[in-house]
Amino acid sequence: MKRWIMVGVIFLCSLVVVIYGVNASEKKFFMPDELGGVKIVIDPGHGGLDGGASSGDIVERDITLSIALILSKQLEKKGATVIMTRKQGGDAIAEHSPTDKFLTIRSRKLADLKLREKIAVNENPDVFISVHVNSIPDDRWRGAQVFYHVGGHPNGEFLAKSIQQSFRNSLKNTDREALAISGVYLLKKAPMPAVLVETGFLSNSEERALLTDSKYQEKIANAITKGIIDFMSVEMN
Repeated sequence: MKRWIMVGVIFLCSLVVVIYGVNASEKKFFMPDELGGVKIVIDPGHGGLDGGASSGDIVERDITLSIALILSKQLEKKGATVIMTRKQGGDAIAEHSPTDKFLTIRSRKLADLKLREKIAVNENPDVFISVHVNSIPDDRWRGAQVFYHVGGHPNGEFLAKSIQQSFRNSLKNTDREALAISGVYLLKKAPMPAVLVETGFLSNSEERALLTDSKYQEKIANAITKGIIDFMSVEMN
């Protein structure tokens, strides 16, 4: 009799453990990842000899890469498949076609743009995000801003507005609106919803300090991720 009581107690304890484990994880188990099945190409602007904007020893290509790497990890945690046009300090050519030779810096930059376009087209992602940092001669301007191509994929505008709204809600230091532009080659050539994200102004001293801070870079990546999730939740419904 005691033996059967002991067996019953062990069974009940095991059942409680199983039920607790299921309850604790059932949401994660049964709910799909927010970006499950979504492919995203991230393009960290510039790279290598093309440093982009700069202020002293602070260079755009380094900031865009840092933010893009954080963004990539965050998107993957949400279930997305992420392709990056570059993962290191060099340009896309250095990573994908390192043996290619060029007579001029200009010809290399053109080839680099073409290569990034090729990656975007061949990977056929759901979303294309190009990460940049702004800079102008006047140091009073600040704030993240998202751009889309005026004649690009029609959903590019909605993607840009979704990320811009996320910036406004999350960073709380900008009232800028998403804008249409026509002079950005990659946005023009991308056949999917594509945006260029200007994460802030290097020319503004306060924002320059923020853009080089890892915690602020994470906030930027969080805002972009939230904007993409909001966009895809509408796009997929």
